[in-house]
Amino acid sequence: MNYPDMPDGRGCDQGWYYHPTSKTKDYHKGVGAEQANYNGTSRTAKSSFASEVTGTVGIAYTGELNVKGTVAVAEISSKCGVTVSASLTAKIGNMVAVDTPSHKTTYARYGVFRLKSYGYSQYVYVNCGKGSKKNVTIYTPRRVGWAIWEN
Repeated sequence: MNYPDMPDGRGCDQGWYYHPTSKTKDYHKGVGAEQANYNGTSRTAKSSFASEVTGTVGIAYTGELNVKGTVAVAEISSKCGVTVSASLTAKIGNMVAVDTPSHKTTYARYGVFRLKSYGYSQYVYVNCGKGSKKNVTIYTPRRVGWAIWEN
């Protein structure tokens, strides 16, 4: 006899799950001191900067992230179509040279760009019922590089 309204006996895997909902842009997390070079000449000058420390930048979040960071990274990578990591290391000795316009200051900071994204943690019960959503804003490391600006 077939009972179409009866569950097939399989439950859900009970536990916390993370669901990314949207992503925004990359934000830079510096490693070491901000560097600056002022060009007091009437011509464009070349400014050179070198990273002076090594540092590792990991995941940061606000809200309730009730799963391991690596689980959130996998979900964000999959659902948002980007490559992110649980941590990245910016190493000493990386150099960059940029043009600094006349009477301007060029600033540089070496570090890790982190993707800002939004999502929620939610508990799923063995009977497939779901708990309340716990909102999370999460910054996941994406790439190592320089943030450069001038004024």
